[in-house]
Amino acid sequence: MTDPENREIIDRQAITDILVEYCCALDRMDLPRLVALFTEDCTVEYGPEPALRSRGAAALGESLQRMWRWQRTSHHLSNVQIKFTANDEALAGSYVHAWHERPDGSTATIFGQYRDRLVRIDNCWRIAERRMEMNGCDSGFKVNIHPFERISAPPGWIAPDIDRKD
Repeated sequence: MTDPENREIIDRQAITDILVEYCCALDRMDLPRLVALFTEDCTVEYGPEPALRSRGAAALGESLQRMWRWQRTSHHLSNVQIKFTANDEALAGSYVHAWHERPDGSTATIFGQYRDRLVRIDNCWRIAERRMEMNGCDSGFKVNIHPFERISAPPGWIAPDIDRKD
């Protein structure tokens, strides 16, 4: 039996591995492997439009077939933060930098975040809920992803004049 401190370290790594595997499976377009990372009754929202929302792992796999429109993709995950809410449940936040190339060679890049709720089922962690939020993108990215809500500047704050062009 593993002591609680070591169990948390093991669980953190297992959760991080699931989040990274999502990116790898998506880049390979291995949709069966990707769908297996989610619970059967998962909810996934990349954006507010119905085509960007899925209920259930099977629906997620069907929805992500839209990614075949890209010739290549490269998803990079970082800044993983995990908070355990119960022995078998955790919340995770991570940043993603995703590059996409169309068949004509044009590209689209997004900087975003995944907000996940994971559950342990049969001693395996799975994503039960995922929401993507966009921090920014280049002009080639056109998908309506949920925007990341940044804290507003304090009242009366004045921006320094450091971005001017001389």
